Order: sequence, then structure tokens, then C-alpha cells
Amino acid sequence: MAVSTGNPTTGGVNAGCLTLDDPWRWVSAGWRDMWAMPGISLIYGVLFAGVSLVLAWSLFYVELSSIVLPLAAGFMLVGPLFAVGLYEASRRLEAGEPVSLRDVLLVKTASPAQLAFLGALLMLALLAWMRIASLLFALFFGLEGFPPLPDFLPTLILTPYGLALTVVGTAVGALIAFIVFAVSALSVPMLMHRDMDAVSAVLESVRVVRDNPGPMILWAWIIAIVMAVGMATFFVGMIVAFPLIGHATWHAYRATIPD
Repeated sequence: MAVSTGNPTTGGVNAGCLTLDDPWRWVSAGWRDMWAMPGISLIYGVLFAGVSLVLAWSLFYVELSSIVLPLAAGFMLVGPLFAVGLYEASRRLEAGEPVSLRDVLLVKTASPAQLAFLGALLMLALLAWMRIASLLFALFFGLEGFPPLPDFLPTLILTPYGLALTVVGTAVGALIAFIVFAVSALSVPMLMHRDMDAVSAVLESVRVVRDNPGPMILWAWIIAIVMAVGMATFFVGMIVAFPLIGHATWHAYRATIPD
């Protein structure tokens, strides 16, 4: 199958030229890509949702259900890495090349070593976030262990210390998430697509976010909301949410990074 999206934004824009309409255009383009190859996109989504569900169930099984929430938040930090196959699918669709499930699951990236290096940095960011979340819990509740998730949620909402932890944790998490977003939002698809070093890709991604704060913050919010809805539906919604954001991220990269 070989279909072209005819994306009018391909080729990049000058710094500071994005508008608040652009993130919605990327979502629209991602939606078109997803339904141009629904079998491939939805299978990818099913695989991602299945792995996420198994991981969450495993945490409940070993009585670590309370870390599901911070882990789910931190999982978004490394999400761009897992969407590389979706970037490749949209690239092939854009170029009019045939798209197969094998091509999507076994992507031949242009900068494999550099992408692996960036992936290691994102994994370190995830581990750092989990450690910070544990330290914040200890700061407000002492050294007692995490309660089970059914007890943990009322504690966060109905107690003074829980509310304080929720506010502080949300603020700290949002700061970390935005820093990682600036680093990885465009650098991951860039390294998949181009033969270049990770530092240059990261700097270019940060430049776009710095020069277009309004549109890129809106884009970050769209990603967070769509993924949160996917998780809140016991990961069933991830079957659509993850491919949608993955395809849209490719269009965000193509619209903002000049050829």
C-alpha cells in the first residue's frame, strides 16, 4: 500500500513561525495517517496497550499498585522511543512508499547508535522521576511504605499531607516532563529519519520549543491529555491514542525542522 498524505507543512518553518493552530493540524494529519493504514496503526496500538496493561497488572500482582500512578506519568517521558515505528509508517506514507507491519516493527533508523544513546538518557530521566516521586512521598509521609492504590488515592485527595504532595508532585513532575519534552519532542523522529548526532538533534528540538513556546506548550498538553485518556480507560483507549500521537508527532517534526 502506498498513499501520500500531501502534507503541506513538510519542509519545516522558520523559528518563531508556529501558531496555536499548528498542533491541531498535526493531530488532524496524524488522524488521516492512522486511518490511511488502520490495520498497521491499530495493531501497533494493541501491542502497546497490551504491554502497558501487563505491566500495570504485574505491579498489582506484586502489591506495588501505588507506584502505578507515578510510573504512568513517567512512562510519558520515554513514550517517543516506543513510537519510532509509527514515525516510519508516516514517513513511508508521506514518500509514497509501501507500508508493511514488518517495516513498522523492525525499523531501520538512520542513526541507530545515537538514538540508543538518547534512549538511555530518557530512561535515566524516567528512573530519576521515580526516585524523586519516592523522595517526595517520604518528605510528606515519612518512611512508611506506599499504601495500596485503593488507599493511596483517598489519601492524596482527602488529607492535608496528601493534597500538599499532590500539588508539589504535580508541579515538580510538570517541570521535569516539560524539560524532557523539549529534549525529545522532535529529536527522536529526527534521529530515526536523519544520520546525525544526538546532541545536535536535542539542540534543534530545544530550539523549536524555545522559539515557539505557546504552540509547543499546547502540543505538550494535547499529548498529555490524549495519553491520559488512553490510560484512564484501562489502556483500551491507548489502542487509538498512541498511534494518533505517534503519527501526529511525525508531522510536528516535518513541519518544524527544515530539510
